Amino acid sequence: MSETWLSDTRSSYDADASGYFEKVRGLLGERPYLRASLALFAELVHGAGGGPVADVGCGPGYVTGHLHELGVDAFGIDISPEMIAIARREHPGLRFEVGTMTDLDLADGSVAGVLAFWSVIHVPDHAVPGVFDEFRRVLRPGGPLLVGFHVGDETRHTSEGYTGRPINVDSHHRSPGKVAGWLRDAGFTIEAELVIGPDEDGPGAVIFARSDA
Repeated sequence: MSETWLSDTRSSYDADASGYFEKVRGLLGERPYLRASLALFAELVHGAGGGPVADVGCGPGYVTGHLHELGVDAFGIDISPEMIAIARREHPGLRFEVGTMTDLDLADGSVAGVLAFWSVIHVPDHAVPGVFDEFRRVLRPGGPLLVGFHVGDETRHTSEGYTGRPINVDSHHRSPGKVAGWLRDAGFTIEAELVIGPDEDGPGAVIFARSDA
C-alpha cells in the first residue's frame, strides 16, 4: 500500500466506521432509484448465469446484504478492517474480506459480476484505469458491472467524519462521460447510464457495463 490516498482512505474509514454505518443505515429504503438499479443489476447477474458477485468497497455491507436478499451470491471487499468488522457483525452469514480494489485477491475471470457502489469516488484520476483493469480481469467474459459515483467536476476534501473524528479523504466528482471513457478503455461496453437527482446539489450516477467477451 505505497500510495498515500490508499492509506488515508483506510485510516479515515477505520476512524469513522461507526458514524458512516449510522449514516447509510436504511439508505436504500429512502432511495427508489438506487434500489431499482440494484434490482436491475441482480437481474443481469441472473441472466448471465449467476455465480459469485464482488461488492468492491462494500463498507458496512448494506448493499452486499441487499443483493443477497435479491438472490445474488454476493460477497464484500473493503480496504477498512473496521468496516469489514461491522459488515461481518451485521451480516453474519455472508463473506467479507479486507482488500483493495487496486489489487484484488481474486483469480482471473472468477466472478459473475462486479459492483462498485460509490467506492471509486476516492480513487484519484491516475489510478482509476488500473482499478477498472482489475474489475475487467476478475470478471467472467460478458459479466455485468455496476459503478455508482458522484456527478460533477470537482474534488471535495473531508477532514471531519460523521463521528466528529478527524479524517483525511478526498471525494472525486466526475461526469458520466469521463467514467464511461475509462471503462471503455478497460475493455467494457457501456449498456446504460442513469443520472440520479440532476437538479439536486449533489447528483449521482450509475453506469451499467459489460466486460467484452
